[in-house]
Amino acid sequence: MAEQETNESLLNFTTATEDGGKRIDAFLSEKIENWSRSRLQKLVEEGDILVNQAQVKSSYKIREGDEIEVELTELPVETFEPEDIPLNIVYEDEHLAIINKASGMVVHPGAGISSGTLANAVAFHFYKNSEELRIKNYELRNNRVGIVHRLDKDTSGLIVIAKSEEIHEKLNEQFRERTVYKSYIALVHGEIEENKGEIEAPIAREKHNRTKMSIRAHGRYALSHWKVKKRFEKFTLVAVEIKTGRTHQIRVHLASINHPVVGDETYNAGRDKTVKDANVRKAIQNLNRFFLHAEKLSFTHPVTKEWMAFTAPLPIELENFLELI
Repeated sequence: MAEQETNESLLNFTTATEDGGKRIDAFLSEKIENWSRSRLQKLVEEGDILVNQAQVKSSYKIREGDEIEVELTELPVETFEPEDIPLNIVYEDEHLAIINKASGMVVHPGAGISSGTLANAVAFHFYKNSEELRIKNYELRNNRVGIVHRLDKDTSGLIVIAKSEEIHEKLNEQFRERTVYKSYIALVHGEIEENKGEIEAPIAREKHNRTKMSIRAHGRYALSHWKVKKRFEKFTLVAVEIKTGRTHQIRVHLASINHPVVGDETYNAGRDKTVKDANVRKAIQNLNRFFLHAEKLSFTHPVTKEWMAFTAPLPIELENFLELI
């Protein structure tokens, strides 16, 4: 029988003989209460699950004696209530919806956060009927409610919501196969000389700061394509198409080429505070977010097979900042 040790969000397992041959995601879904297999797969993809101190794929078949370390980066809450929070619904049909998420909104409930999230709002707007809520109780308990992918709290822009488990899985498959088109607008520090380029660098969670990602040789493969949209004095506006969906990917990749995202205190090494123009420096502080916006999202509709393409304009606070500089 597998042995387990725990200290809140960090779990450690040592596998037994009878566990041999099981997929890592299937094994952990049996061991960790309230965590669905698909959510565990995302932890695997993001490097939050290690086997013998190495990253693996969800299809990894475990062996007797494997040492498995699991970092539960978003602790599930047992229950959370649907809340009547305004949503900017860009598109909706009986199968899915596209939301333009505002900056400052957390996507999923987690440790210390059980209200005010996108999941709370989605639960209210799309599952108002009590019978629907009863049927969807499993998804509600597991913070899913059809949310297929995620955006950082301070990133605004487009996110897709599935209205059934079947649609959720079909959209998930498109994300896994990298057939979904995702493009972001970012304002970065410094003047980029080239017109376009790509950043291909693996990303993993830092060992000593688990809320922060970094480029590491043994991280998960990550690829970003960028092109310059407009140049300013001391800043550059870029469009970034991500081919993979690693946590903090754009922010980490742009920082790695010495052009970190404006307002991103986690990765820009204090660049915001070194801006010489006092008005611009104050405006960055007043933004209270980083300059990153999920502008474009395209995919194949899981039912109609139609290619769907959506665009969300820059929020007014970002437009105003561009006017200032």
